[in-house]
Amino acid sequence: MSGHIEFLKRAKELGDYLLVGIHDDQTVNAIKGVNYPLMNLHERVLSVLACRYVDEVVIGAPYSVSEQVLEKVYKVNVVVHGNTPTLEDSDGEDPYKLAKERGIYREIDNPQNTVTTESIIDRIITHRRQFEERQRRKEQKARLEKEAEKAEKAAKVAVALE
Repeated sequence: MSGHIEFLKRAKELGDYLLVGIHDDQTVNAIKGVNYPLMNLHERVLSVLACRYVDEVVIGAPYSVSEQVLEKVYKVNVVVHGNTPTLEDSDGEDPYKLAKERGIYREIDNPQNTVTTESIIDRIITHRRQFEERQRRKEQKARLEKEAEKAEKAAKVAVALE
């Protein structure tokens, strides 16, 4: 989505190497709800890797930024998140608590007037309802035309029998 690409571009501007953590499907579902994720983990990873601003992806990244992620595995200097609401982790903690305590957390304003997952879902639902209503009207019109045709044939038969 264009909003994600702009976000990744802004994140890349904060450093030399952009490492993007992608949560597994179960984590996204727990965070965002039953209809998420729209794309499975494999599809999301390939989409993010296709972005020119991304250098590497952490598949199945933990929801909370941990000591292990920051130092032992990746040597992270900046942790970036959009200015969307963040849900607490399973312990009731801010998932970015450690990064904030270390002063390496940066929040990026989400791009305005961009396509979001929610806007796409809303558009799909609206178009689906419009399609269903249009099909209902077409079916009703066809049914009325067929009934009128039958009535016309019946009237011709009645006239022919007289």
